[in-house]
Amino acid sequence: MRATRALFIRHGAEATPEGRSLRMLREWLSQAQREQFASKGYFDVVGGNTGNQYRIYTGTSVNVCEIDKTGRLREGLCFVPVGDLPIGDVMLAQKIALETCEDEVRALARWFTPQTHYFRQIQLRS
Repeated sequence: MRATRALFIRHGAEATPEGRSLRMLREWLSQAQREQFASKGYFDVVGGNTGNQYRIYTGTSVNVCEIDKTGRLREGLCFVPVGDLPIGDVMLAQKIALETCEDEVRALARWFTPQTHYFRQIQLRS
């Protein structure tokens, strides 16, 4: 599913809801996050309450992991906004939630053990 979605986005889908949502996401990212997202298919976010680091992978669920200081995956958090939203909107909501209400996110998220092979790099066209 992720590969299909990435392929669709990669081939000129800028006029679609998915493409527009990714454009808006990029506008909200810092320069470092944009570069990371463009080259690796994910970006890192610092939690607003604890200062913990999180990595948001391309996806709409089971795509957020807490990382340690060396960038290794620690724990996964599954949380998504309500509704059938395009991928960029989901990822932007996850970013904003971690930065502004991290404690609430951690309280309601479903936790999982991340498997490194599951989090392959998906690169989207800039």
